[in-house]
Amino acid sequence: MMRLMWITFLILSALSLKGKDIPMLKNDSLGVVIVKNSPELFYDSLAMKASRHKVTKWLYNWVICTENQTVNGDLSSYEYYKTFENKTIGSISIKSLDVFGPDFTDTAKITNIWLEKWANKLHSKSNLYVIRKNLWIKEGQELDPDLIMDNERLLRSLPYLKDVRIIIKPHPFNDNMVDILILTKDVFSLGISGNIGSINKGEIGIYDKNILGVGHEIGTKLIAHTDLTPHIGFEAYYAINNVKGGFFDFSAGYTNTYLREGMFFSFERDFLRPQSVYAGGLTFLRSFRSDRINLSDHVLIDYPLDYLFLDTWYGRRLKRATNPNDSRFQINISGRVRYTSFYDRPQPDNDGNQFFANSTFYLGSLSFSRRSYVRDYLIYSYGITEDIPKGYLHELVFGYDHNEFGDRWYSHLYLSTGNLFKNKPFYFFTSFGLGTFWKPDGAEQGMADLKINYISPLFQVWRNQSRQFIKLNYTLGINRFEIEDLLLRNSDGIRGFGSRIGKGKQRLTLNVENVFFQKRSILNFQTAFFSFFDAGIVGPANESIFKQSYYAGLGLGLRIRNENLIFKTIQIRLAYYPNHPSDVSSIGFILDEVSKNRFYSFQPRGPEPLSFE
Repeated sequence: MMRLMWITFLILSALSLKGKDIPMLKNDSLGVVIVKNSPELFYDSLAMKASRHKVTKWLYNWVICTENQTVNGDLSSYEYYKTFENKTIGSISIKSLDVFGPDFTDTAKITNIWLEKWANKLHSKSNLYVIRKNLWIKEGQELDPDLIMDNERLLRSLPYLKDVRIIIKPHPFNDNMVDILILTKDVFSLGISGNIGSINKGEIGIYDKNILGVGHEIGTKLIAHTDLTPHIGFEAYYAINNVKGGFFDFSAGYTNTYLREGMFFSFERDFLRPQSVYAGGLTFLRSFRSDRINLSDHVLIDYPLDYLFLDTWYGRRLKRATNPNDSRFQINISGRVRYTSFYDRPQPDNDGNQFFANSTFYLGSLSFSRRSYVRDYLIYSYGITEDIPKGYLHELVFGYDHNEFGDRWYSHLYLSTGNLFKNKPFYFFTSFGLGTFWKPDGAEQGMADLKINYISPLFQVWRNQSRQFIKLNYTLGINRFEIEDLLLRNSDGIRGFGSRIGKGKQRLTLNVENVFFQKRSILNFQTAFFSFFDAGIVGPANESIFKQSYYAGLGLGLRIRNENLIFKTIQIRLAYYPNHPSDVSSIGFILDEVSKNRFYSFQPRGPEPLSFE
């Protein structure tokens, strides 16, 4: 009864605002009715009123706040969607905004910059059919807040969309029905890329992530080298997101450069949400000449590899094993077959081991996962909504490798969890993997890997919002082949550190970065200064890691990003490397493009061995 009285008091206090200090959309083309009846605005005004006094602020936090709040104190969209739960969806309309000018608070806003006006005319807006085929929500359904949240996140993950808002409007003539408006904002999908590796090699490319607004991707790149043939080569690819609304992604490509020659195509369907029933994929790769098995492989050789690679997998959610009281939990079982056949390859190493072996690899997995998402901003992006995974993924994988150098079994255990601290404004992720191949004479190509990632809450430094990022990683190889080595290069340890002298079968790295987001922007180009300290130790697996030589890098830099453009982030970085090996200079300066970092994921996947890299 006492809590009810305080609720009544707070409600009456908020109503006394009479519209003052209540944020709402401007009276633009959508009309203010979109947000007039929004309970989210009611709670915002209530919080604003309560925050003016310490007593009412404490009462508000005690009475109103729940564990579903976002980290910055505002009620999440889930709470907003929850108020319309089980109401029937009457209509779904979609409005695609121009790239430059309008935003979600004023959809009628027009840019006054001639360059942006010209870009809006050049850009093809996303076709409304393309948006609609990515919808799980349908007219006539009962509104499910979880489904709405998942669908908004899926749309936001599409490469050609900058951001998405799903707005629910009560039906004017039926209290049990609602209409849905989906606001989407494209990115300018046409981009160019380039790189000059040295005086005798370089590359330049052009790509479009949303051809004519239909959601298809195309790209091509010219790669040149003055000494190696072909002197001018090219790469090209084509990709389709969500083929015919079946949530299968297709991609195909061909390359012929001084580095490699080959072709590939791939179909893939992921477990996009906890209720996804099945997923799977098929990949075909024919390489006529390559310095590695695939682009993500860290084992590089001078010998040109000639091989065929086929990979297919299928996974299914176990319906009977789901928890009816927890829609975010799922148990999945998956299987995979990988076939590799080499036509030309190097000889085995001194111990008779062949890393490039003809093999048919059978894998199966059982995974347990739970995932939801926390919304925040200014983490890896510059002001747009970011979806941070929360939950866990645990998997047990078994396999059998029919290998020309001796058949062997495989097994691994992988555990990961993150962001399970309630109502905490920081993010924390940790994972542990332990796996190996088994032969009659013992284990080989095994590994253990521990990762810890921490992202701080936003804090103020000289009126700028800032975050700190800390990563700790330890990897141990168990009877790895001679050709397999852990390095400290770039993302594996010390950024900008290109040495191949520091290598081994055991590695410990620490990365600390402070990012200072700047408030001012020029033509929507946002900037962020950053400082970093990276340290790494690498050496043999049979000795203490702390007895090995250490390497480090520290420095500062500037990142430039326009979230309206498809371009990668431009980065300028200056680093100092004390105790550096002979193949690395003590000072490093670089100007390059960097892809946006991705969050760890608790999404179930096809079974595959742990990656030693």
